[in-house]
Amino acid sequence: MTKCQVPAVLIHQIEEELDKEEEEMMVFLCRDLAPDLATASLRELLVALNERETLSFLGLSELLYRVKRFDLLRRILKTEKATVEANLARSCRLIPDYRVLMVEINENLEKEEVSSLGFLLRDYVPRMKMAKDKSFLALVIDLEKLNLVAPNQLDLLENCFQNIRRIDLIRKIQKYKHEALMSSVHSQPVYVNALQASLPNLSLIDPPYNSGIQNVNKEKSQNGQSLILAEPVHMSIQESGSVSHKVFDDQYRMQSQPLGVCLILDCIGNDTDVLEETFRGLGYDVCCHRYLNMNTMNQTLLEVARLQKHRYCDSFVCILVSRGSPQNIFCTDHTFSGFPLEQIKRYFTADSCPELLGKPKLFFIQSYIVSENEQEYTSLLEVDGNDDKIIANTKIPWKVTIPQVADIFWSQCKVDVSTLEKSSSSSSYYLRCLAELLRHPHKRKLSILDIHTELNRRVYEWNKTTDPSQQYSLLLQHTLRKKLFLSPT
Repeated sequence: MTKCQVPAVLIHQIEEELDKEEEEMMVFLCRDLAPDLATASLRELLVALNERETLSFLGLSELLYRVKRFDLLRRILKTEKATVEANLARSCRLIPDYRVLMVEINENLEKEEVSSLGFLLRDYVPRMKMAKDKSFLALVIDLEKLNLVAPNQLDLLENCFQNIRRIDLIRKIQKYKHEALMSSVHSQPVYVNALQASLPNLSLIDPPYNSGIQNVNKEKSQNGQSLILAEPVHMSIQESGSVSHKVFDDQYRMQSQPLGVCLILDCIGNDTDVLEETFRGLGYDVCCHRYLNMNTMNQTLLEVARLQKHRYCDSFVCILVSRGSPQNIFCTDHTFSGFPLEQIKRYFTADSCPELLGKPKLFFIQSYIVSENEQEYTSLLEVDGNDDKIIANTKIPWKVTIPQVADIFWSQCKVDVSTLEKSSSSSSYYLRCLAELLRHPHKRKLSILDIHTELNRRVYEWNKTTDPSQQYSLLLQHTLRKKLFLSPT
């Protein structure tokens, strides 16, 4: 029989004293401790935690402290508020900081403000049910189920608080983010929402903020110094046996739906269909553009870089197919010297596109090389570059330890433009092989670097059997910091 740490009589006495709102707060605080009991009553939850030896006298004291029932601390548990605070100062904590933050925010909101939040969230979740008397904590739980709010994903709440002019609550969130850096990576319980707990083969979303940070914000301190936050640690549930926690900090998180935006810019027109089908099959939201001129290319890249959708996605893919030089693409214009490939990359680095900070950004470029004596240099396109024009409408992140150019996978294939002249309707062998590998049920389970190694092998095999003028040259450059699998992990 399981040994219980807290006498049942104490649980009974405390439950009898709490009102409905206090019970809701306490259940919310314990949500991460028993995710399989997300719909249980307070008594069921406390009894289960007790039987699992998760609940201790100190833990019960903390729960009463968090709901501000100091009278029950003294009368039932025979302890004082100052004693509990001293224990918490020594990091003897049961409740994750994220849960405490949400409860503190809940206590600082009026009913009218909660109603306003529910209305504002219709822009993000049109079908969200907003009962008239729904609490802020209930609203947070709904957002957690949709993976719109998490311990490391609070930008949506910040935006809503901005709209209702609760700057004080935004500061609470920002303080929480900053303190996360100072806390131990393993100091708090792993976060899992109730939906994922019911599906044990699914991976967890990111852990609490004090276990790592994905979406980060920038704020200047009073002395003008930027606050620095760290890179996320990702956790998942083992696929067999009982639920247990295991850290996978060597893999990028790839769980969002969609996995990300896939932008296909095909100025030749032969490869779009197969690429669109391939990346839709992988779970990407694919956006295709054919036969772009220079200005349209620039505008399209700017618009995609500014998409708020990136915030809720785990990656980004860009595929470019065009005539050009090794360093530029020509689009459909023949009077320009080219659009710099390096500039395209910079549109999606973290300083220009903060929503993609810490997330893998993949570029696949098929360049049909035009010889220098055939190129025309009559004009240059003025592109916005990495300046205020790009980031004017984006939220600038806190200064972070992740380099701005990190997490980029850059695969460029070059072949002479005569390949198109020989057969104008033929697809790129490089892109055709890429699509085949990504659609193969076994190959797609490989990491992107392993897939690219196989792609490289196929291209070189092709080169052995073709005319030297039609051979492909494949270049891979990357700044990935983790393993990347283009499938949910």
